[in-house]
Amino acid sequence: MTQIRVAYGETLAELGVREPRLVVIDADMAPGTMTCLFRDKHPSRFFDVGIAEQNLVNVGVGLALGGQIPFVNTFAYLLALRAAEQVRSCICYARTNVKIGAGYGGVSGAMDGASHAAVTDLAVVRAFPNLIVTSLSDGVSTRAATLAAAAYDGPVYLRLSRADVPDIHPPDFEFRFGRGVTLREGNDVTIVGTGPLLGRCLKAVDALAGRGIHARLIEIHTLKPLDVELLARAAAETGALVTVEEHSIIGGLGAAVCEGLAETRPAPVVRVGFRDVFPETGPWEVLLDKFGMGVEDIVAAADRAIALRRQGADAGLRR
Repeated sequence: MTQIRVAYGETLAELGVREPRLVVIDADMAPGTMTCLFRDKHPSRFFDVGIAEQNLVNVGVGLALGGQIPFVNTFAYLLALRAAEQVRSCICYARTNVKIGAGYGGVSGAMDGASHAAVTDLAVVRAFPNLIVTSLSDGVSTRAATLAAAAYDGPVYLRLSRADVPDIHPPDFEFRFGRGVTLREGNDVTIVGTGPLLGRCLKAVDALAGRGIHARLIEIHTLKPLDVELLARAAAETGALVTVEEHSIIGGLGAAVCEGLAETRPAPVVRVGFRDVFPETGPWEVLLDKFGMGVEDIVAAADRAIALRRQGADAGLRR
């Protein structure tokens, strides 16, 4: 098990040794975002603006315009809502070289209260032009994405979790923005996962295999740009898909997959995620199960997707 936020903080601290232009800005959240690891190693290049998220973004923009490579960090819901205008206008519209560390994604921080949950952030930032949008699943992918973000000349949104998650990827995992990853092969149905729920997706694939259903598993770590080619191929070869995300089914991964396939290779898509509700306060695993993101929920969604595919085939035969 690993914590995504720890991998993020460790990578920033490591990057700071070899990249003198790297600076980190936080909004009174350094122990939570784990940017404290960078702060302790590179104190002269760490700035805490306090609980002032709009200023957080603007300070990062100013440092970027001065030639630095800034990573700005706080709760995902605050970056996507309270600081949305600054992210949109000062980072995305101006295509400023700022990296956004969106911590406590989903309900990983819900013990702080339901108001702190981020289940609509992807819907907001995915609509901003010029912004790469990622959702990371484990420590390995987080490290790789952070390195890629630092090397990329432009805005990047890194959605990070506070939860303990299983290690999915090998240490030599090759990360590329806009390129999905096929983790398991199968031709009966495709499960498309993003972020920390990927471990549950793997368990669902195993459960389906025990019933003789061979599910393909694709990780989409970059929601924008979306790997539509990979998804369209999966739709053509399996005929049905399930999307799994720790986010509202409105505007997140499920919406992105449906949009992409509608223009390329339409197929039934069953979405697993928050269903137009506000989450509650509580432990991460408990909330996931309560709101329909358990392993059994993913399995049931796969069954439904297969049934929809068969209904479509039967309708085609009748025509």
